[in-house]
Amino acid sequence: MRELDQLLGRYLEHGWPQASQAERDAFDALLDTEDDVLWDWCLGHGRPADPALDAALQALRSLAPR
Repeated sequence: MRELDQLLGRYLEHGWPQASQAERDAFDALLDTEDDVLWDWCLGHGRPADPALDAALQALRSLAPR
């Protein structure tokens, strides 16, 4: 999914360099999520139950263009 690729790429460019190892692990875990589920979460349609994944998701969403 092109939009998801752009959002993930933006995180890698702007968030990854200063992310802690725990944040990087959570981001890696997000990558194991099915694209349609991850995209729904990015759109605000639900949230992951795991607090670490939710924090990673919020970091992704904070970098989305407005």
